Amino acid sequence: MDLLKKNPAVSTNANGIDLQDVCLHIEGRLVLNHLSLHTNVKRLGIIGRNGSGKSTLCRALSGLIEISSGQLQVAGINPYKDRRAALLEIGILFQNPDHQIIFPTVLEEIIFGLRQLGQSKKMAEDNALQTLASFGKSHWGNAHTSALSQGQKHLVCLMAVVAMQPKLIILDEPFAGLDIPTKRQLQRYLDSFTGRLIHISHNPADLENYQQLLWLEAGKVAGLGSADEILAAYLEQMHKIGNSDDISNLSD
Repeated sequence: MDLLKKNPAVSTNANGIDLQDVCLHIEGRLVLNHLSLHTNVKRLGIIGRNGSGKSTLCRALSGLIEISSGQLQVAGINPYKDRRAALLEIGILFQNPDHQIIFPTVLEEIIFGLRQLGQSKKMAEDNALQTLASFGKSHWGNAHTSALSQGQKHLVCLMAVVAMQPKLIILDEPFAGLDIPTKRQLQRYLDSFTGRLIHISHNPADLENYQQLLWLEAGKVAGLGSADEILAAYLEQMHKIGNSDDISNLSD
């Protein structure tokens, strides 16, 4: 089976994600290794083992880090070089909300991103309040972020991102450490998002309904295609590795 075949659901346009021969080094280590792909599906899942480059790729796509070589575009822009456009186009939700929340109250946290877009203080506050209302959380405005549960913090981060009205939200293991009810509640909010999602997950079940999956291995594309074909191949390979003594191997 050719896991790199072109998915018929994918077409080429300015809304797509394009990587051409992308390399990215971190502290001398090659994390993204001559990575090339094009996709513009509305729901893209990313799977791979620890250290395969998933989170690094998402940070590069969001413009938080610069690639070492190659070409990278999201919706026709280089998000690292054009930060203003990237703020309008792309939002990112980190695995740990404590790495994202910086303000003492929920309302202040949501306002911050809107101010970064250039909105006046009054406009940002009005839009933040409107966002809270749309999520049914108007009573959260003055709540202290430090007093929230992990799931509630995740929701605050999601609301802050959605308030900025990005066309794309990148999710880096958003369900890590959450119990089943909280995970299902957050999933409902994500399902209602009308824009595009890129979702990293270690749990294949999280990505079963995604239009397309990208499988990364050692910073390279191991597969790109439908959820059914990629998950089947990925799980077969992971079980094979699990039955070996791969954990004994030390990288250089």
